[in-house]
Parts: sequence; C-alpha cells; structure tokens
Amino acid sequence: MTARPLIGLTLDAEEPGGYSKLPWYALRQNYFAAITAAGGLPIALPHDAALADDYLDRLDGLLVTGGAFDVDPAMYGGGPRHDTVVLKEGRTAFEIAILRGALRRDIPVLGICGGEQLLAVALGGTLIQHIPDAVPDALAHEQPNPRTEPGHEVELTPGTLLSRIIGAPAMAVNSAHHQAVDRPGEGAIVNARAPDGVVEGLEHPGYRFCLGVQWHPEYTVDPRDQAILDAFVEAARHTGAARAAAA
Repeated sequence: MTARPLIGLTLDAEEPGGYSKLPWYALRQNYFAAITAAGGLPIALPHDAALADDYLDRLDGLLVTGGAFDVDPAMYGGGPRHDTVVLKEGRTAFEIAILRGALRRDIPVLGICGGEQLLAVALGGTLIQHIPDAVPDALAHEQPNPRTEPGHEVELTPGTLLSRIIGAPAMAVNSAHHQAVDRPGEGAIVNARAPDGVVEGLEHPGYRFCLGVQWHPEYTVDPRDQAILDAFVEAARHTGAARAAAA
C-alpha cells in the first residue's frame, strides 16, 4: 500500500475572544477533509518562521490556505495601504518563509484564495489592493450568497496545468476576496480569469507543481474542484517517493 504523502496546511490566527481568551489557531475542517479524500495525510502548521526548514524536511506538499486578511502591499511595492487592507503579520511572515522554502526545494505547492495571492508575491508578482476601486464594472467577488454555492464562472487558459487538470474550458467557482493578482510574477502565467477580467488563478511551469487558485476548491462547488486537490496530492506523492528512494 502506497503511503499517504504528508501535506502541510497553514493555519489562520485569531486574537483572544470567541473560542478562547488566549490567541488561537483555526482552519475549516473541509480543508483537511479534501486533502484526506485526495489521498494525502494533512497536518497543521503553527506560525514559527524559524521552523520552516524543519517542516519542509518532512513535508511532501504545502497548501497555503486563505483567510480574512491581506498581504502587506509593502511586500510587492504596492504603494500606500488601502483602507480596506487588514494584516496578520505573524501569519504572513511564516507563510512567506515556508512558501519560499518550498519553492527553493521544488516541493509541490497549492495556494488557495489568499494563498494564491501570496504565491504571486513570492514569485515576484503584484496585487490589486481593492477590486472595486481598480476594476470597472467588477463582479461581486465577495459574493453575497453562501460560499457553498457558486458566485460566478471562470474561463481557463488552454494548455495550462489547471486546464489539463480540469479538462474543460470553464468551471463554476465560489468567490470570497476583495484583492486579486495583478501581475503573476516572472515566469508565472495566468491560468484562469473571471468574466470581468480579474485573475482567478496562476501557475509556474518551472516547478514540479506550483499552482494557485483564487476560489476555494475544498468546498467542491464545482464537481471538478476535487481534481485540483487530487493532482496536488499526486504530485506530493511523487515527491515523497523520490525522497524515500534517495534515503
């Protein structure tokens, strides 16, 4: 029986209040369930940038999750911070450290929502700080309906990794973001766009598996969403097998 590849998932961080009177970590269960369904063994990664390499010594794949916060525009030369921008500096410091480390090691990476935006920044790209101020006639990318329902469709770029994974020219997605990728970074390519032109995904063909999507495939709003997680975990499986063979 083939061992499940070890997949690290980044956590969100919350200040005292609600669940605990002390600072606490959180992540929706469907992230873990989607990785398990794809054949992976998910583990949570607390925020300690000094431990990034220790985690990466053991991980076969890295999933950078989303959350209700933004990447500091100072990280990509984005100019003054928009009034809507909310930071979680400790989380971002850890995620950029472990993400850049995974890219250096060519460990498979999947970025979801804010994770896709951070992936663009790690690759040298830039972001739109607030879509309603930057995109004329933009869709409601912070959809008013539940996240378990589609918000709009995206068109996939033919010939890309994402297009090959999905096997269709378009798919329905949920939408929970007010920022978006502007430039994807040197060597990276856009693999999906919304009808209003907003970037909905990116990838870098120079890596074993380097993929980001702006929506949340862990909800499986579209039946083909699980294929994204499946492809990511399969790439991680090959990484784990190569590591074991070299040991």
